[in-house]
Amino acid sequence: MSPARRVAAWTTAALAALAMGVASPTPAAADPSTPATYPAASSATRVSALFFDTCTAPSLTGLAAWKGRSPYAGVNIYFGGRNRACTQPNLTAAWVRSATAGGWFLVPTYMGDQPFCIFGTKTYRFTAATAAARGAADGADAVAKARALGLLPGSALYADVEHYDRAAAGCTTAVRTYVSEWTRALHRSGYLAGVYAHQDSGVRDLAASYLSTTLARPDAIWMARWDNVATTVNWPTAGNGLWAEWQRAKQYRGDHNETWGGVTMNIDSDIIRGPVATVARPYRVTSSGSLNVRSGPSSAYPIIGSLASGSTVSVICQARGQLVGTTSVWDRISTGGYVSDRYVSTPSTTTFSAPLQRCSYPGQITIGTPVNTRTGPGTTYAVNGSLQGGALAYVACQKAGTLVASTRVWNQLVGGRWVSDYYVSNMSNTTYSAPVPGCP
Repeated sequence: MSPARRVAAWTTAALAALAMGVASPTPAAADPSTPATYPAASSATRVSALFFDTCTAPSLTGLAAWKGRSPYAGVNIYFGGRNRACTQPNLTAAWVRSATAGGWFLVPTYMGDQPFCIFGTKTYRFTAATAAARGAADGADAVAKARALGLLPGSALYADVEHYDRAAAGCTTAVRTYVSEWTRALHRSGYLAGVYAHQDSGVRDLAASYLSTTLARPDAIWMARWDNVATTVNWPTAGNGLWAEWQRAKQYRGDHNETWGGVTMNIDSDIIRGPVATVARPYRVTSSGSLNVRSGPSSAYPIIGSLASGSTVSVICQARGQLVGTTSVWDRISTGGYVSDRYVSTPSTTTFSAPLQRCSYPGQITIGTPVNTRTGPGTTYAVNGSLQGGALAYVACQKAGTLVASTRVWNQLVGGRWVSDYYVSNMSNTTYSAPVPGCP
């Protein structure tokens, strides 16, 4: 489908379905799957690996010593919050770029206000009456601080909610309200909302409100359970059907020292299969002349700029598009436009290049029951899996297919499966949702 035709809206089939006596599928009515509206220069990044968290961001020398010697591929960063305990002499935008260039993924962690019923002594706390305002304020501050560090929209930012007394009157309500407003604030700016919580307090309470129609559901959960079992499944207080699609992390070992490459750090150990920070990576333009920047991954899209030969270009992610020379890969750059990967110094000239991610724009599944995924964009294609209610659909591109309720739009997910856009929380359930590109 041409870029021009992609802007056309599709008419609803609900009345026709009712007239035929067929009940149309109905998405969830309210807020569990608050849509995230993504800016053009954005993408999610997801990983499956071990990482460690430590109070102060390590020196780049320390990270270099641990790289390839330790079992860890990522590190958390406490990037903000009124209750952040440690100074951060290393944590700058330059450090973020260098740590990422050194092969580390980042798990941004925000130590904001804590529940009034916390087991601990944190100074700044919220009550049931102030939880909504504090959640919104912390979310807005987290977005501002993330942007200052170069953590792009599509990144997951994790609110640290420490262990608390669930028996205290109003405590559970306060936590759920805070997390809901944190989630809404991040979604308004195109970020994914994560939460770090104890298995016996925050995880338990957020799992119990997972299908609420009045509270915004966080996109990812990071559980603290120090049992030395590195797994993202079979948790005692959150069943495997909750946060089921690249949406989980676990802190499985608490404070201890580890030494790698002659450098000792005091850390917690973690495992993740979920979203982390998105950071642009620098490459060189290799074309002989100026390189056109287009609004989509094909020469059919309008030219919106150009890059000089030999110049540095910041690449966010990669998408499938028009074949150019030996590759159909296109690079989404920091301006939001696309350039053919044939003319960029990424490691591969034929396919996707690690550590760059596939461009994706996740939305939650909006109903409480599983939704089938298929081998193509329509209900006539074979079922090849399902997505649980509330799961993140990591959308790579969109294409017209079988009419489902109010839309013919289907989403191809990272990994190749297809799901009707009607069940995915994004900007529209009737037409295409920018900045998701069309599928080639």
